[in-house]
Amino acid sequence: MDIKKIKKGHIIELQISDLAFGGKGISKVKTEDGDYVFFVLNTFPGQTVKARIIKKKRKYAEAKVTEIVNRSEDEYEIPYQAIPGAPYATWPVAKQQEHKKKSTLDVLQRLGDVQNTSELFDTFIASPSDWHYRNKMEYSFSTIIWDEKEKTDIDAFGLGFKHRGQWRVVDNLNADSGLFDTQIENGIQTIRKWCEKSGLPAWHPVRHHGFYRYLTVRKSFYSNKILFKLTTSSSHLEQFDSEGFIQLLKDIVGERLAGVIHTLNDGQGDRTQDESLISNVIYGEDRLEEKIHDLKFDVSIASFFQPNPQSAELLYQKAIDYTFLNQNFTDQDTIVDLFCGTGTIGQLVANQAEGNVRVIGVDIIKKAIEDASKNAKKNGLQNLEFFAADVKNFLNEHPEYKNNIKTVILDPPRSGITPKALKRIIELNSSRVVYISCNPATQARDLLEFSAAGYVIKKISIVDQFVHTAHVESVVLMEK
Repeated sequence: MDIKKIKKGHIIELQISDLAFGGKGISKVKTEDGDYVFFVLNTFPGQTVKARIIKKKRKYAEAKVTEIVNRSEDEYEIPYQAIPGAPYATWPVAKQQEHKKKSTLDVLQRLGDVQNTSELFDTFIASPSDWHYRNKMEYSFSTIIWDEKEKTDIDAFGLGFKHRGQWRVVDNLNADSGLFDTQIENGIQTIRKWCEKSGLPAWHPVRHHGFYRYLTVRKSFYSNKILFKLTTSSSHLEQFDSEGFIQLLKDIVGERLAGVIHTLNDGQGDRTQDESLISNVIYGEDRLEEKIHDLKFDVSIASFFQPNPQSAELLYQKAIDYTFLNQNFTDQDTIVDLFCGTGTIGQLVANQAEGNVRVIGVDIIKKAIEDASKNAKKNGLQNLEFFAADVKNFLNEHPEYKNNIKTVILDPPRSGITPKALKRIIELNSSRVVYISCNPATQARDLLEFSAAGYVIKKISIVDQFVHTAHVESVVLMEK
């Protein structure tokens, strides 16, 4: 292989020999100047793949897999349709867990300068279920689908998941993927055929026209009820048989159907969540009831709620354990849940707190705070309050909490904490920080700042919420 001739956009065949953090398979090619390294997302050792180059540097390149040419000898057959969103599905779960533990501790050491990870490591928390663990899934319509037999894209009516390494091509889902709900996913083919038979076109991702765009489905593990959201454009709207569509869903899931929402989206962008979009409930309710431990939560189709609720219970319990470990709280002490979203963690902490310990939740999204307050009232919790505020400005807006906060619980987005917000969090001067992260790489970066401010890591736990993917969560306990 002549490395110099390889350019961005080229598709080349590579053998994966190792695995880096974040699910990037490693392929090394010998050159006169030493090994040239290719990082190929969502691959693992033993596979031979075709991959498209997306970034080319002097000593390495990054690529996205487009096809699995040869499988690893570790792989096994699964009774589900393979999908790009579960790249490790054929790899033994024990090997997945081994990699996640090792790579997470490695990245905390390498990027966060955490030197004694083996001593600090507390536990690896596996998902209670390896299959059918998700409570939400999103499917895309398209006029371009992948023909697996011919190994090319063709013009046809599609409903399923985006094809590997593609944004415009859809793999039709014809059977259960093993990640979501068997009844629903076995019915996706029926929904696709009904929509195609309606005569209304699927969305054309290049020309930006058509009618059917997305189908979002959420289920409750507590009630076993289902919400559907169909997103379409406003073209052909008068021809859409909404009653027929509702009956179709009833035929598929029966009494499990809790509600159907119809959302209009005429934008060209490939996005499904936008508060400015017009949504109407065309059948039933617009939310479900979910349960974590002994608290109940109302969850809408668009609300952020942990996608693996069974695993989330274990994740949250570990965060609660770290919050109260060897701590004696008084009535004057406050626990702060930052980036609280709909307030799940804060409510669980408040529910398990003894005495009159005060719990407050802070998030910049007002709708999330409104939902949090409603759920807290529903659960009869009196010892907590929620604030709609930017985390970095919260202390300035509420100076009464300075030096009165005993524990801060953090659960920021994948990008981590912004420098200004991190500075303000450190200024809260809490004696303990419990940091939950869905991206240990950005968490490691933030740990450097906490360390410089006098915080010492006491425990590290790793949680596998997303089996068959590279995603992993870590929970770090720090004390000043």
